[in-house]
Formats: sequence, structure tokens, C-alpha cells
Amino acid sequence: MDTKQTWYIVKQNAGHCEILPSEQVEGENKGSDIVDKWGPFNSQDEAIARRVGLIRGGKCQPV
Repeated sequence: MDTKQTWYIVKQNAGHCEILPSEQVEGENKGSDIVDKWGPFNSQDEAIARRVGLIRGGKCQPV
């Protein structure tokens, strides 16, 4: 089975953003800690680059 992995950026209550695989975001929904989410992105590298932009834009706090 060839399933393509996608990634999301999720903003937590504390303001920090994490990069998570789609099955953790869509399947479990990781509780009510998720304030906002962006994605899906086709690669983890793309999600990392987007997270840097979100941090620079003031949408996320750096870890």
C-alpha cells in the first residue's frame, strides 16, 4: 500500500507550534490542546519552512 505521508503545523494553547504527521492530527485530534492548524504539507521539510514563516509572522512562538 503506497500512502503518502502529509504533515500539519498545529498551534498549542501555550502558543508553540508543533509539526505532526497527519494521522496524529486527523485520527486522534490530540485533544483540545490544538488552537489552530495549518496544512497539510507534502513533506516535513515544507512544514518546517512554513513554521519558520509563522514564527516570523508572530503567529507562533519559538520553542
